[in-house]
Amino acid sequence: AVMAAADELGYRPNLIARHLASKQTRTLGLLINDLHNPYFPGVADGVKQAADRRGYRLLLNSAFLDDDDERAALETFIDFRVDGIILTGARMPAPVIERAAASTPIVVVSRPMRSAALDTINNDDRLGATFAIEHLVELGHRQISHIDGGRGAGAAQRRAGYEATMRKHGLEPHVLSGAFTESSGAKAAQRALTSGRPVTAIFAGNDLSALGALDAIEEAGLTVPDDISLVGYDNTFVAALRHVALTTVDQARERLGELAIEALIERIECGRTEAVHHVIAPSLVIRHTTAPPRQ
Repeated sequence: AVMAAADELGYRPNLIARHLASKQTRTLGLLINDLHNPYFPGVADGVKQAADRRGYRLLLNSAFLDDDDERAALETFIDFRVDGIILTGARMPAPVIERAAASTPIVVVSRPMRSAALDTINNDDRLGATFAIEHLVELGHRQISHIDGGRGAGAAQRRAGYEATMRKHGLEPHVLSGAFTESSGAKAAQRALTSGRPVTAIFAGNDLSALGALDAIEEAGLTVPDDISLVGYDNTFVAALRHVALTTVDQARERLGELAIEALIERIECGRTEAVHHVIAPSLVIRHTTAPPRQ
């Protein structure tokens, strides 16, 4: 009878009052640095599924690559008294994140940080880049350029893996400045093709910059992989489209999201205080954009 009366009156429980009594909101915040990058929705899928299984609601916010908005979004989550926060691809200075972690448990995904104050979940980006270059070298490529990811999460590690693997094979690295965007990938590829330096393969910092490079290569009257082999990073849904079929590095995005939730729950429900830093191995997905170079 009580429930029927509540339905008839349109009554809803006061969640704020309930949370004040329990001192928990059963709510987690997910801050995505760039919603335009299809990599992050893949991570969000893993976060959402794991949060649902644990009975937590998920609040989503994005910084849209704006540093000030990123800080404001983090502060908003803290003001809403969420039980924990997941930062994906965060670009904020480490001290800012660590100060926030003093009041709310925080997990940082896709950004290596050796911090004692918060947890991190990462793919081994250096190893992923090594897989990409080893694949191209095995095909016979020697003039391999790399489109750098700039300030993007994992970009430094991918660049380091590229450079180390090139030098291991006695090859000269050629790094083109860029970012994790299509336009940046297109501009970097244009520079590579007009520099006068021979190039038979390009390893892009992520799938988006690889798509931009693909446009630039075709605009120059060349074809992939007959003239230029191309490798991306992230294995987003775009890379798997039949007309793209991009060779790329898979980060197991959903697993990253699941591990982030597990780490938060350990802090929220089990009281863990020591930081954990998970690193999972990537894998290379070979499709149709890589082939031996022309003789």
